[in-house]
Amino acid sequence: SPDRIDEVRQAVIEACINASEHSRAVDRTVYVTIQIVGEGKEPEKLRIMVRDNGVGFSTDDLEEEPAGEGLRPLKKRRWGLRLIRGMMDEMEIHSGTQGTTVVMSKMLR
Repeated sequence: SPDRIDEVRQAVIEACINASEHSRAVDRTVYVTIQIVGEGKEPEKLRIMVRDNGVGFSTDDLEEEPAGEGLRPLKKRRWGLRLIRGMMDEMEIHSGTQGTTVVMSKMLR
C-alpha cells in the first residue's frame, strides 16, 4: 500500500541521516543494501541494511521509555531509531568499533 511504501521510504531516509550525522567516521560514506527475502513468486519480506564505518555505540539503552502523565518525557537521543522501529516490522542494530549496521524489514504478505 502507499502507506507502507512511505514507511519504508521514511525509515531508510532516517537510517541514512543517522549514519551520516552520528557515525563520527572520517569517511561519511553510507552503504545501503536491499534484499527481497523469500522463495518463489511471492517474496516474504523486504530487508534493507544501512551501514556506516563509524565508531559505533552502545545499544544497551535503546528500549522505549514510558511517557505520559507523571512520567518523565522521552529522551531526545536515539529518537530516529525509535521512529524506524515503529515504521518497520523488524529492526536490528549491530554496532561496534568498525561501524554500525541497521537491519530493517517490512513484511510483504
